[in-house]
Amino acid sequence: MRIAVAGGTGLVGRYVVDELVAAGHEPVVLARSRGVDLVSGAGLDAAMTGVEAVVDVSNVQTTSAKKSISFFESVGRNLLGAGARTGVRHHVLLSIVGLERVDLGYYRGKLRQEEVVTKDGSAPWTIMRATQFLEFPQQVLDRMPGPVAMVPRMRTQPVAAREVAQHLVRLVLGPPQGMAPELAGPRVEELVDMVRKMLRAGGRRKLLVPVTLPGAVGKAMKGGGALPTGPGSRGTQTFDEWLTENVRHVAHDAHDAHDGHHGRPGSPGSPGTPGEGG
Repeated sequence: MRIAVAGGTGLVGRYVVDELVAAGHEPVVLARSRGVDLVSGAGLDAAMTGVEAVVDVSNVQTTSAKKSISFFESVGRNLLGAGARTGVRHHVLLSIVGLERVDLGYYRGKLRQEEVVTKDGSAPWTIMRATQFLEFPQQVLDRMPGPVAMVPRMRTQPVAAREVAQHLVRLVLGPPQGMAPELAGPRVEELVDMVRKMLRAGGRRKLLVPVTLPGAVGKAMKGGGALPTGPGSRGTQTFDEWLTENVRHVAHDAHDAHDGHHGRPGSPGSPGTPGEGG
């Protein structure tokens, strides 16, 4: 099957592409580096010729609600429009657990993206919400190159990006489900503790300052607003296991940060908010 992956060069997107190839399918990467502009729609129809299904893991790095809404609404409409013109039969979207409970600007864009898919599209759809990735603490540190890391107090149930991709591939190869069960990791973690472990693993000398974000957002993050509220799929890899597996990369990134670089090529990016969609 020919399956388009919007954002197929990103953290989760690369894993989705690998999983599709391993399963014997033909992924079509939709990204600027492949000649497709998801925001303007340029090159989209040509790239989606013969595509039967779409996995949307596109992402934008912003904390602005206006920019997030504009991006995700444009990308959603363009993908659905091109899908209608080229005969797409299943549209799968990766979203985030807790969008309604944690009122971040970035999350408002993801909510709008869900609305576009559920109300404005003609293709049968599946939306899977996932929690933050095990890579999230690294993304937090990547945005703080100085000697101090101000880390928000947040409860999260992180899941491996590779496991997210595996679930998305299973969904896109199956029948449309509407809202699929939420995906989370095997156990609840404190973001501050995860970042502290990562600093130690990488040998970084950085002052960690836990902070509670102001208002309802900080209360929701600290109080578990980003955690799943019902039964659903659960990943198997814990953060400690992921950290052990990636300790060389973590140490390498720490060395690059000390030398004034921004980490290894392809290191995961993230909006300035918890939980990015790939």
